[in-house]
Amino acid sequence: MKGIILAGGKGSRLYPLTEVVSKQLQAVYDKPMIYYPLTTLMENGVREVCLISTPEDLPHFKRILKDGSQWGISIEYREQSEPKGIAEALIIGETFVGDEAVCLLLGDNIFYGAQSFSDVFKNFTSGATVFAYEVNNPKEYGVIEFDDNGVAVTLEEKPEIPKSSYAVPGIYLFDNSVLRIAKNLKPSDRGELEITDVNNVYLDQRKLQVHKIERGFAWLDSGTSQSLHDAAAFVQTVEKRQGIKIGCPEEVAFRKGFINSKQLQQEIEKMPQCGYRAYLNNI
Repeated sequence: MKGIILAGGKGSRLYPLTEVVSKQLQAVYDKPMIYYPLTTLMENGVREVCLISTPEDLPHFKRILKDGSQWGISIEYREQSEPKGIAEALIIGETFVGDEAVCLLLGDNIFYGAQSFSDVFKNFTSGATVFAYEVNNPKEYGVIEFDDNGVAVTLEEKPEIPKSSYAVPGIYLFDNSVLRIAKNLKPSDRGELEITDVNNVYLDQRKLQVHKIERGFAWLDSGTSQSLHDAAAFVQTVEKRQGIKIGCPEEVAFRKGFINSKQLQQEIEKMPQCGYRAYLNNI
């Protein structure tokens, strides 16, 4: 399976911060936001990644992430000249995906908790899989209703009367037919190619599987000033209390066996004297 991270858009809800740097390069406590979705893919065994962003922001991502080889992965880059919907990422990334399955992940989504996605990634074979996360304000999200077998029944975007309390986070697993589905989409009333429309094609075919995220797992959307602050506070609390780091690509790469101890040390030696370097010296 390959991975696409969509890190485009104008980040208008974070203005004026995004006048300085892309939303997905904002600091979430002690690391740039993009580290968190990237390490989510790495933790689940995805080593081929395509990052999609604006022509203006891509050089900044390339400077910080490079080609990924320092972490034992490969990162390619594609341009989205203007925001035309989440599903457009699948069209832009078509040649990257090739004939494989793909995980599409939004660059401002942060996941953390005891429950891992690894079994879902490992056991994925066909159709599409989305995740269901219980929220107390479902009207503000795409809402999924599903049966006892985890098969999606309805999927609605920000419904006035939600049929469930489960929101769909910005992480999606698709088989290769998603490339054809995306290319056949018609723009919505707001002129975008909607990811909900992609998922509804799978739903109509009864091929949309839902994996419910249990309690004790955190999903943070850091797309507003308040949610960015909340995400940073969450990461700070966990890291300070447990003495660990969330979203640390060097550590994930080492623990997953993508790089060895010698390669890790080579990366550490490139860093200035700082808390991040000190942490990596002790893993």
